[in-house]
Amino acid sequence: MKKPKHHIFVCASFRANGEAQGVCSKKGSIQHLQYLQEGLSDRGMEDVAVSMTGCLKLCDHGPVMIVYPENYWYGKVENEEALDEILDALNKGKAAEKYLIA
Repeated sequence: MKKPKHHIFVCASFRANGEAQGVCSKKGSIQHLQYLQEGLSDRGMEDVAVSMTGCLKLCDHGPVMIVYPENYWYGKVENEEALDEILDALNKGKAAEKYLIA
């Protein structure tokens, strides 16, 4: 496998016991995975990996995503419009300022 240019981590709110308990999963972050993969493919961004994570402890900002190696932390990623804005910005080599939390 070739090393990805970017890696997107989506909070799935999993805790030590394995159950999703936080805000991110309750607001649909797990469903973001498929949309992200399709959106990346539609944009020809085959060099981006997407993974679900355990709780990122930023529930006040949920759903939360992180993009590496840029270290963009996004919050309030609640719908497909937000995901599209983030993917479009990433494709242009920029941050989606509207959703940045760190």
